[in-house]
Amino acid sequence: MRTLYIVTHPEATHHVEGVVGGWHDSQLTPAGIRAAVSIAQALRAQIPDGAEVELFSSDLQRALRTADEVAELFGVKLIQNRRLREKSYGEAGGRPQEWLDRRFVPPPAVGERMEHDEGVKDSETKAAWARRIYAAMDEILQSPCEHQIIVTHGGSLTFVAASWIKMPIESAGYASFRAPSGSINTLREDDFFHNRQVASLGDTLHLDSAQAARPHPRGTATS
Repeated sequence: MRTLYIVTHPEATHHVEGVVGGWHDSQLTPAGIRAAVSIAQALRAQIPDGAEVELFSSDLQRALRTADEVAELFGVKLIQNRRLREKSYGEAGGRPQEWLDRRFVPPPAVGERMEHDEGVKDSETKAAWARRIYAAMDEILQSPCEHQIIVTHGGSLTFVAASWIKMPIESAGYASFRAPSGSINTLREDDFFHNRQVASLGDTLHLDSAQAARPHPRGTATS
């Protein structure tokens, strides 16, 4: 049984600052760092002691900081892969979200969606984004390791999952696998039929402990 644990990095500075993420190299917030610790602990609880584990991560700092917690707890080498980055929003990266919102051209309901021009200079098309994620996954899956952890981004999760179930890129224009920041998403392949499952999507139960550890101002309820 092969199992992939796809982690979407937790809260980063671009989330709280209201700016566009993409390739903008934002950092984890203090809350995000606490969540990263909880993610590592949750993965440790799911993966049998002594099992071989491989760890891959986007090279953006918010993903690497998350992966560092996992690497330390498991005692494994972290392998960076630039192709696991979030979608590039070109010149919008790091700008206020409302700046992008005013210029963004959404894809049509019917027609060409993968090569659609979103109206932002140097922004990746959905097709270019998908191709690099698929290529990263092809490389990762060449290893026979039964437990692989991949730290990536919320948007890129869609193409990680689509590539896992072998959805052709040209058919991925309407695909959307959504999960919150800091989630663990589990993909499995059985040894008999070699069917590939999206076994769980958007699991954030482990974040309860990170939230409980967050300091609260005096007099504030801690529900």
